[in-house]
Amino acid sequence: MMAAQDSNNAQTHSLALEESTTELGVNRPTQTRIKIRIPKDLHEEPVISRLISHHGVTVNIAAALLSANSRDDGWFDLELRGRASQVQSALTYLNELDLEIWGQSNSEEDGW
Repeated sequence: MMAAQDSNNAQTHSLALEESTTELGVNRPTQTRIKIRIPKDLHEEPVISRLISHHGVTVNIAAALLSANSRDDGWFDLELRGRASQVQSALTYLNELDLEIWGQSNSEEDGW
């Protein structure tokens, strides 16, 4: 049940950002703060690097818990900055990896 709720939270977050992308324009600067869970089977994947290189967002890692020899999942507290279309693309990528995502758009900080 928790996974379904987490999925709904991620979808709600994504839909809210899509609406702001439509209303505000895809080229407007925006940022969002999210927390993601990286399952142990993805520890070797360059998830954060791909956010930057493939989606063009600036990533600030506010906090992280990930060990090289860990048998547990890792956690990241991230701030994503870029054009609304870039941030939406990055969130879509994270959703496609089926990661747990928590967060909300900081619409009051748009236009930084």
